[in-house]
Amino acid sequence: MTHPFLDLAPLSAARFASIEDRVARLLRTEQDVVIMQGEALLPLEGAIRGTAGPGTTALNVITGPYGRTFGDWLRDCGATVVDLAVPYRTAVTAEQVREAFAEHPEIDFVSLVHAEAATGNTNPVAEIGEVVRERGALFYLDAVASVGAEPVLPDAWGVDLCVIGAQKAMGGPAGVSAVSVSERAWARMAANPRAPRRSYLSLLDWKERWTDAGRRALPHAPAQLEMLALEACLERIESAGAEVVMARHRSAAAATRAGVRALGGGLEPYVYDDREAAPVATTLRTPPHITASDLVARALETDPSLPLAAGGGALAEEMIRVNHYGPAATRETIDACLTALSTALTPRTDLPAAHEATATAWH
Repeated sequence: MTHPFLDLAPLSAARFASIEDRVARLLRTEQDVVIMQGEALLPLEGAIRGTAGPGTTALNVITGPYGRTFGDWLRDCGATVVDLAVPYRTAVTAEQVREAFAEHPEIDFVSLVHAEAATGNTNPVAEIGEVVRERGALFYLDAVASVGAEPVLPDAWGVDLCVIGAQKAMGGPAGVSAVSVSERAWARMAANPRAPRRSYLSLLDWKERWTDAGRRALPHAPAQLEMLALEACLERIESAGAEVVMARHRSAAAATRAGVRALGGGLEPYVYDDREAAPVATTLRTPPHITASDLVARALETDPSLPLAAGGGALAEEMIRVNHYGPAATRETIDACLTALSTALTPRTDLPAAHEATATAWH
C-alpha cells in the first residue's frame, strides 16, 4: 500500500540547503539561515538562550503576549531585563526605544515582536533598528506573523536574529521554522558559556555540524513532510511574487477595518491607528455589554471554518481576531466574516454598507 505522504525518497542535504537559500532570498539576507525542525517557539527560545546570560542587559519590548514570554526567558537566562510595555492597542515608537537607552545605557540586547497577530498591532522595525544600531546592541526580532504580510528585511534593518514561521501569512506548515543569524550573533553565542549545546535548542550545534561543515550532511533526520511543505509554500510565494502576496494582506486588513466601521453594532478596530495595524490579522473591540468569546461562538454557528477567534486569556472578554492571513487573505473571506458577525450582533448592523466599504477599501 502506498500513500503520497509515505515511502518518500529521503530528503537530501542539497535539497535541505536549497530550501534554506530560498528563505534567505525571501528575507533578502546574506546572513546564515538555519531551518529548525520544530514550530517557531524553538528558534525563538533557542536564539535567546544562545545569546543572553547573566552579563546581558536586555530591553524587552512588550506589545502583546509574546513580549512577556521573551522577558521570562531572558530572566531565566540570568539577564537583567528592562521591560518597555505599551498598550496592546498601539505600537511602540523608535523614540520610546531611544528614551529607554537613555535611561539604561548599559542595554546590549533588544527583543521585539514585529507584528502581533494576537493583538493586531505592528511595530516600526526599520526605525527602531536605526536606534539599536546607534547603540551597538544585539537586535532580536520575532517576525513569525509578519513575514509574507509585510516586508521583513534583517540586513537592511540591522536585525541580528530574525525568526520566522510559515504557518501564518506565508500559508505554509507550522512544523518547521527558520532564523537568520548575523556574525555578531554567532560571536555572542560562542562567547556565552550558557548557550545550549548538544540540545534541541542549540543554534551553535547547527552552525558547527551543518553550516560550517558546508551543508553536505544533515545532523539528523529532517522533518521531511514539513520541509517539503515549506518548499512548496516558498515556491507558491515566488510564483505569485512576494509583493503581490503582501499587497493581498494589506488589502485584507484595510477592507476589514473599513467594513467593521461601516457595519456598526458597537464593533470597532482594537488598534486605533490604521498605520499601527498589522496586515496579518485585524483585532476588533466588542461593545461593553457583549463578551467577545460569546459573539465569536454565535458567529461561527453560520460557518465554523471562518477565521474568527476570541482574544487569548483576559482578552477573550473584549477582543475578536479576524485572522485574514495566508489563504484567508481574500475579499470573499472578509465579507463572509462580516456577514457572520452581523448575524451574531442582531439587527443593529448595516451589512450592505459594510460590504460596500470592503469593496471600496480593497486595492
